[in-house]
Amino acid sequence: MIKVENITKKYGNYTAVDNMSFKIEEGEIVGFLGPNGAGKTTTMSMITGFIEPTSGHVEINGYNVSKKAKKAKREIGYMPETTPLYNELTPKEFVGYMSELKGVSKKEKKAEIERVLKAVGIEEVQNKLIRNLSRGFKQRVSLAGALVGNPKVLILDEPTVGLDPKQVTQIRSLIKSLGKDHTVILSSHILSEVSQICQKVIIINKGKVVAIDTPENLENKTNSGNVLIVTVEDPENKIEETVKEMQNIQELKLLKNLPDGTKQYSISSKGEKDMRKDVFSLFAKNGITIFELKKAETTLEEAFINLIDNQKNEKPKTKEEIKKEKRERKEKSKQEKLKKKEGGDK
Repeated sequence: MIKVENITKKYGNYTAVDNMSFKIEEGEIVGFLGPNGAGKTTTMSMITGFIEPTSGHVEINGYNVSKKAKKAKREIGYMPETTPLYNELTPKEFVGYMSELKGVSKKEKKAEIERVLKAVGIEEVQNKLIRNLSRGFKQRVSLAGALVGNPKVLILDEPTVGLDPKQVTQIRSLIKSLGKDHTVILSSHILSEVSQICQKVIIINKGKVVAIDTPENLENKTNSGNVLIVTVEDPENKIEETVKEMQNIQELKLLKNLPDGTKQYSISSKGEKDMRKDVFSLFAKNGITIFELKKAETTLEEAFINLIDNQKNEKPKTKEEIKKEKRERKEKSKQEKLKKKEGGDK
């Protein structure tokens, strides 16, 4: 459905996106993540055809965005982070205007307006001026503009920014429902939002892809190891000497002093052995009451931070390595052109 191949975008000597490649299959809801300045907006702008890549190409449903721009753009509905809405129009008028821009025929225009207004749940405010709507309804109007023409791909840039918790929940539910009929790329700074909505995550940093996987797999891959979180009542402060009785213990760390007098600790082990049985028996033996015991889980936020930090710690490439990569890319491109030419000659 969406194929991004070796796209690079340079502004003078600055490289905003550096030889990026990934694929998104039909029907997927994909989270697009990265710290500020990572190249997210630049990449999304190249996918939509708003800006041209310096090199590489993007295909939407088989159409090259640069070479067959009109056909490719028909497949895309784009909701930028700050959508310029026309405050003197009503939502119904705005959707009608967008229908004209997207080439919806006069015969189908009325039905298309009704379909889109219903899809985003703004029928009740369709005749109110946009300037008088809440932020949540304005976001829905913006999303309605992206849905006009029933594009196969929806690209949503920070769709819940500035919304209150109730509105955020409503927009998330709406995006999930849209995923049944559309391929969705969702850019967001709210990682919990991505883990709730998206089936796959693409993390970028410094214009490069750092990871592509499901939220669950990313969390598992960056798991900190064999770690237990335990909340205890320990009136005689015996936990340190108790933990020393256990084998392969790496670290005991106090996490919280809780208001009810209990304390929360993390216990990490070098081995893979499940520590819970030893904790139960030894803590009971030494008069330590366990209120809660669970295995530590890495959240998507932690996975994201770990991946970004790991990239920061990587050694920068030497000039020789960079030149070698350029030669390899050039040779690969040359071979692909030869294959296409040979195929055309046949």
